[in-house]
Amino acid sequence: MDDIAKYLTVRQVSKKLGITEEWVRDLIAKKEIKAVKIGQWKISPTALAQFIKSRSNG
Repeated sequence: MDDIAKYLTVRQVSKKLGITEEWVRDLIAKKEIKAVKIGQWKISPTALAQFIKSRSNG
């Protein structure tokens, strides 16, 4: 498991992906991005990498 201090917020993920925070929350709701709720939604770097890989053409 990733170090909790390295987890990303919805805002950070939205900026990295160039999408809105609402869209990130929708992806979480659809279970397309794995996230944990620790006060607010947090996404591990590993989960973000898996999501990006699942969306790539490679």
